[in-house]
Amino acid sequence: MVDFADRIRELAGRIPAQIEHIASEEATKNALVLPFISALGYNVFDSREVTPELTADVGTKKGEKVDYAILQDGQPILLFECKPAGTNLDHAHTSQLYRYFSVVPARFGVLTNGTTYRFFSDLDSPNKMDTRPFFEVDLLRLEEPQIAQLAKFAKSRFDLEGILETASDLKYTGEIKKVLGSEMAEPSDELVRFFASRVYSGRLTQAVRDQFQEITRRALQEFVSDRVRERLTSALKEEVRSGDERARDSATTPREGGSHHGGVVTTVEEREGFYVVRAILAEIIDPERVAMRDVLSYCGVLLDDNNRKPICRLHFNSAQKYVGLFDEEKNERREPIDSVSGLYRFAKELREAVRRYDEEA
Repeated sequence: MVDFADRIRELAGRIPAQIEHIASEEATKNALVLPFISALGYNVFDSREVTPELTADVGTKKGEKVDYAILQDGQPILLFECKPAGTNLDHAHTSQLYRYFSVVPARFGVLTNGTTYRFFSDLDSPNKMDTRPFFEVDLLRLEEPQIAQLAKFAKSRFDLEGILETASDLKYTGEIKKVLGSEMAEPSDELVRFFASRVYSGRLTQAVRDQFQEITRRALQEFVSDRVRERLTSALKEEVRSGDERARDSATTPREGGSHHGGVVTTVEEREGFYVVRAILAEIIDPERVAMRDVLSYCGVLLDDNNRKPICRLHFNSAQKYVGLFDEEKNERREPIDSVSGLYRFAKELREAVRRYDEEA
């Protein structure tokens, strides 16, 4: 019997091949949303369980409709408002869902474009839908922790109180993670002033603030890198020991791309860089799929240990370090980095490379 996690993964795996052929809201509902509701375990062919265009009178508006309502014991428990595939949900109106939410007993509303699902509740004010979702999942970037949260909405596991207990934590944890991501990419003036005031005794002129913005950004990224390295220390030490043994054993073997004198020695920094790339990609794939192949002039990081799927190259053999990134045509672009932690600046490009290979598969 296929379990919930497998159903969701299978659904997510089919989307890339479908999405370019979906051009309307109705097609989005049929090809993407209904299969999602079905994966949750609800019978989309039974209107007593899944009712399309459920109608209610909302204030002065008569015959207000919501795209789908999931029913339990005849009462709505989950409402869906659908937008066409590709719609930016940041700019999508939730007016229908918002109005309907106030007159039915459902505590959860979902806004979706067929790939991204945003879950809302009334955590801030009873019977009034929150303006921000407490949980969001993008099936094109599905992560294991999200599957566990989605499972709580499955028919066989639906527990209103259980979901509400964790909804508040999910909402604010998600918002804080977004803030942290934004601050790491481009520190706000407030954060820059905060850190500068703690370590700098001079007057915070505009020139000083500009300088500290870059210092703050780099410090945040290096802090995260340090924490990652600490967690990987034991594994890294073991890998270093075994790697050094392999290097000694292969000292007389020919080197790929080089002369036939001596072996290729993988440095500690190259191994650290490899583990940083693994950590970055662990959010979207099994880290075991990320492999390392060291050659004379660079250390290559590959997907599935496949030379035709280069993720990046670590050019760490000179004073100035570079990371080699690949475009859709697999042309390499070198970007300078000051330290191994500089790889975090290119997390987006690394993830996009992996997604391209998986979409091509």
